[in-house]
Amino acid sequence: MKLFRVKTGLTGVNRMKEFLEENYVCLGYTGVGDLEHAGKKEIHNRLVLAGTTAGAELETAADSLDIFVNVMQDGDYVLIEDGEWAYLGDLGDYFYAEAFDSAEDRRCHRRGVTWLKTVPAPALNPLLRAWTCGEEAVLQYNGPLPEARLELWISDPSVDGIQEGEQTGIVDAETLSKALTVLKCALDSEDADRRERAAIALLQYAK
Repeated sequence: MKLFRVKTGLTGVNRMKEFLEENYVCLGYTGVGDLEHAGKKEIHNRLVLAGTTAGAELETAADSLDIFVNVMQDGDYVLIEDGEWAYLGDLGDYFYAEAFDSAEDRRCHRRGVTWLKTVPAPALNPLLRAWTCGEEAVLQYNGPLPEARLELWISDPSVDGIQEGEQTGIVDAETLSKALTVLKCALDSEDADRRERAAIALLQYAK
């Protein structure tokens, strides 16, 4: 089991709502075709032929696509954090959506995702919160991981009888209380999408 981070919004469009509703994540490199059977060297050569990246950007693109296509496996986990919320999902297989392979769209390289848990970003495990702040399009987490139930590890599990100032193991009770207050306030937001996401996060935390 491995954990990966995928950045949303690198192409100027934040697709988090679409990722959640349509159960997938994507990378935005176009013009290289279906990469299902392509190794890193072939991915690099296709990027060169496509001519859309060069220099250090080319190497970064090749690394990101290789991780997304070859290193990620069905059953691994993906974590996406958008500033307010963190979303954990179970990854499916890589697939190529040719209809979206254009400079205007850039949603052609995809993996299905079964979303497992939503938590407020301030309540995210501190190790993971720091890790999500990088700018790489996709990155593998190399820190310690639990042997099972990763969705219970990424944030503070619900603990009965927490008192003010008591430590919960991942975040202290005061921080957790602040995060829940933010969620409750978001339920009254004028933004329907924000209200919906707050409701989902609170319901999942209540579990």
